[in-house]
Amino acid sequence: MTTTAEIADSESMAERSYRILRDRLIMLDIAPGDPINEAALAADLGTGRTPMREALKRLEIDHLVVSYPRRGTFATGVDVTELASISDVRFSLESLATRRAAEEKGGIYREELEKTREAISGLDSLHDHRQLIEFDLKVHRLIYQAANNHHLEEALVRLDNLATRIWCMVLNRLPDIHQHISEHVTLIDLILAGDSEAAAAMAGEHILNFEKTVRSVL
Repeated sequence: MTTTAEIADSESMAERSYRILRDRLIMLDIAPGDPINEAALAADLGTGRTPMREALKRLEIDHLVVSYPRRGTFATGVDVTELASISDVRFSLESLATRRAAEEKGGIYREELEKTREAISGLDSLHDHRQLIEFDLKVHRLIYQAANNHHLEEALVRLDNLATRIWCMVLNRLPDIHQHISEHVTLIDLILAGDSEAAAAMAGEHILNFEKTVRSVL
């Protein structure tokens, strides 16, 4: 008989597997179209096959992997033609989430936002693109959490993940993205100050600038 502790451990391993694989797929460490070897990944992450399957089910809902009967599971392709549709929805939802986060002045995530702001302030254009993108992901995820609406957070994380995959796909053709990442300093300042309208407006502009930057190399 399965104990409560065993169930909890299985759930935590599934969550850990999900987060690690999600970020590998987002950053294209697992390339688009690559087959997903459940056994190899389970061994790599030190987890069992059941937590791995649970993680892959969630990743399929996120449109990061796709399963085919009798063929297996694969990393989804990156469709750059989806950028406009993704940006259209993100423009509205990012502005809303940022407004809510600013109304709470960061809420329980205030200290983490302050630390992240300081870290970004210390970055320069010599930092590699991967690290800059990781900071971009961190800021957006903090804002979504600070919005204190799990429905909004789930939708935005999924959209931001897809947008980041497109970004990584063209990364070697992009100009310096340091300026784009450093915009987060001002955005965080507005959130911490509780300036909800200015923060929401800047969040929308940030999304439009992202789309413009990517389109410039397509």
